[in-house]
Amino acid sequence: MDVIHVENLVKKFGNITAVDGIQLDVQSGQIFGFLGPNGAGKSTTIKILATLLKPTSGRAAVAGFDVVAKPNEVRQSIGLVFQDQSLDDRLTAQENLWFHAMLYDLPSTLFAERIEDVLRLVDLIDRRHSLVRTFSGGMKRRLEIARGLLHHPKVLFLDEPTLGLDPQTRNAIWKHVKALREEKGTTVFMTTHYMEEAEHCDKIAVIDHGKIQAIDSPAMLKRMIGGDTIIVSGDDGLAEGLKSAYNVEVQKVGSEIHFQMASGAEFVPKLIAGFAGRVKSIQVKQPSLEDVFLKLTGHSIRAQEGTSQDQMRQMAQLWRRR
Repeated sequence: MDVIHVENLVKKFGNITAVDGIQLDVQSGQIFGFLGPNGAGKSTTIKILATLLKPTSGRAAVAGFDVVAKPNEVRQSIGLVFQDQSLDDRLTAQENLWFHAMLYDLPSTLFAERIEDVLRLVDLIDRRHSLVRTFSGGMKRRLEIARGLLHHPKVLFLDEPTLGLDPQTRNAIWKHVKALREEKGTTVFMTTHYMEEAEHCDKIAVIDHGKIQAIDSPAMLKRMIGGDTIIVSGDDGLAEGLKSAYNVEVQKVGSEIHFQMASGAEFVPKLIAGFAGRVKSIQVKQPSLEDVFLKLTGHSIRAQEGTSQDQMRQMAQLWRRR
């Protein structure tokens, strides 16, 4: 059963199209990832699905409710963890959750029952009476996830949930995200530009410049590559030489040349023999989501960061004028 349905969704800010005709369906109980650089349209899409922005055109429904026609019903059906921390650090963990419970008209008896459950799920039961200002960044993020689960939402939206956290803390957050899906059956819709995080998802939508380039499981997306990735560096004419000699599609990433070849380890001796003296370095990699993104968009996700941030600043300026 689809708990999220999106048809031809468009969002424009002035003459900038942030979301460009996307279509997707998310099944109940899935961990669904939106993978793309900053400014690709990920957060804008989440804000539309969470009723924080109205689409320019198209349709979206969450938990069976149209996000424009029935926003209150959508809000009762979702939890939302923003990129930026939104807890009150002058309150304790329990007081932050109580404030959230009041916003959702959760009876005190039900709150007492659920607070134990959600804090235990994110390993914060022993810190329920601690001030949030004493928490680490990872603990605050876990508390925000607990808060988002307090009213038993059908869908939990996580917008870059581990942004700025160290790898160990990111892994801990993912342990809790997987636990809530397994124990509660919650559908998780998350955005990320971390390739390793996207590997945890059941299904991924690769998005760039507001358009969805592909949707599938991580394994199926990597099968698109069709072989191992060979990464070489060398003289100025090497890319054209490789393209001509092996009939491969090459992509330049900085000073490196990327192309795909079946049985990469066996191919390396042939490459060295065929281009003796012209190749400075060679790497062989099994297909990754980074390779998928590069194949679909023509650039790496890291190379896109600077221009994407500029685009977001422009969008923010336009939004402030509206």
